[in-house]
Amino acid sequence: MAQENFDNTDLADYKASGALEGKVAIVTGASSGIGQAVAIAYAKEGARVVIGYLDDDEGARKTLRIIESYGGEARALGGDLGKSENCDALINFTLNEFGAVDIVVNNAGFQYPQTSPLDISDEQMLKTFEIKAFAMFYLVRAALPHLKKGSRIINTASINAYRGHSDLIDYSGANGAMVAMTRSLARRLVREEIAVNGIAPGPIWTPLITKTFGDLNPDVGADFGEDVPAGRPGQPYELVKAYVFLADPQNSYMTGQFLHMNGGDYMST
Repeated sequence: MAQENFDNTDLADYKASGALEGKVAIVTGASSGIGQAVAIAYAKEGARVVIGYLDDDEGARKTLRIIESYGGEARALGGDLGKSENCDALINFTLNEFGAVDIVVNNAGFQYPQTSPLDISDEQMLKTFEIKAFAMFYLVRAALPHLKKGSRIINTASINAYRGHSDLIDYSGANGAMVAMTRSLARRLVREEIAVNGIAPGPIWTPLITKTFGDLNPDVGADFGEDVPAGRPGQPYELVKAYVFLADPQNSYMTGQFLHMNGGDYMST
């Protein structure tokens, strides 16, 4: 079944409840896909949002335009978050613009499939871990001095951290590192009442899929996600309520957990 080119990121039908009024949120990887949808939902919930992105200036501008069209307030800063100095800069930018940091969503991602482990270069391995695992740690480390009771850290991993993927060995490993660090940070920060949780999506139809799998399969959209019980991939807007739930100040007794949103493709955790 071919994928339709729906643009679900405007979230026109999203019903907000004001759960994040007065909060300041950073969402990385927010120029498209899941991050873009989360940034928009957070703005509709009342948060002021800073979007971090790599180099998709037009996508970042689109996210800002959509948020502003709903009366929200947002800023954007580009940079490679696999480098710690850019994570420091993103935190400082947020503090200068909005004066606080309450919610950090680590959503930036990179994947490049290889059909053999022998084809995974040192450079690819390092880049994958920098963008997924290192960036998460660097941004949390930069944010921690400014977080307080009730702050939230939310990390986007992947179903592949739990079940593996034969063509995404480095990516699966980097997401596994994110899961372990999320649980370790949760243990360290729980007495400070800072919750650290995550989402482990299954197949979600985003620009990252065609960008990274298109070389191996130009018709990737024809059957992507059909192997899960739902028989289809998810759309970014279908995840955003979970990100709002994890950011909600009233969700105060949940930490170190991952929500598995994967169309019924269950696995042992």
